[in-house]
Amino acid sequence: MKEKIILIGGGGHCHSCIDVIESSGAFKIAGIVEQPGKNKENSILGYPIIGYDNDLATLRKHFDYALVTIGQIGSGMVREKLFKYLKELKFILPVIISPLAYVSKHAAIGEGTIVMHQVVVNAGAHIGNNCILNTKCLIEHDAKVGDYTHISTAAILNGDSTIGSRCFVGSNATIVNGVELPDDYFFKAGALIINRKNGKAFGENNL
Repeated sequence: MKEKIILIGGGGHCHSCIDVIESSGAFKIAGIVEQPGKNKENSILGYPIIGYDNDLATLRKHFDYALVTIGQIGSGMVREKLFKYLKELKFILPVIISPLAYVSKHAAIGEGTIVMHQVVVNAGAHIGNNCILNTKCLIEHDAKVGDYTHISTAAILNGDSTIGSRCFVGSNATIVNGVELPDDYFFKAGALIINRKNGKAFGENNL
């Protein structure tokens, strides 16, 4: 019998997470936990809204598994706060991997991270906790991604590159081989990050 899992956050990113979880077949989705007043619907893609953030302690008595399904454009602080609260409540936060993704057996993926459709994670890569590896992104060999970071659709982290925690890498952005970038950075869609100087990333078409 499949274990039941609850999803925290019911927006657009949650829709994509539902599709990946359904495709993987690893869990049965018990329902969605929302913020009060955030969603006027009673269900999301056929799954009921079973409570709100302030109900999580009660829900823990009934469910062991949870996943943060709030999206992230910009700061990862909300996802970080939720992840830490779920850990305090002793929820298990599994790694969710789409059957359409490829993750090398020599890569490491932190708890609570979701690997979406057509993602590639190559040998020696290390992904932190509670990350989003969004559709078609590429994490090359020996690249490192910190906790609570969102690598958006079709973004590329080339070999031996490092990106810190709570970062956002926009769609189709490219991080060049060997670049090291600190925490809390925002890289817009299409950015090309080729170097770092005095703590600030620079390159072509990036902030």
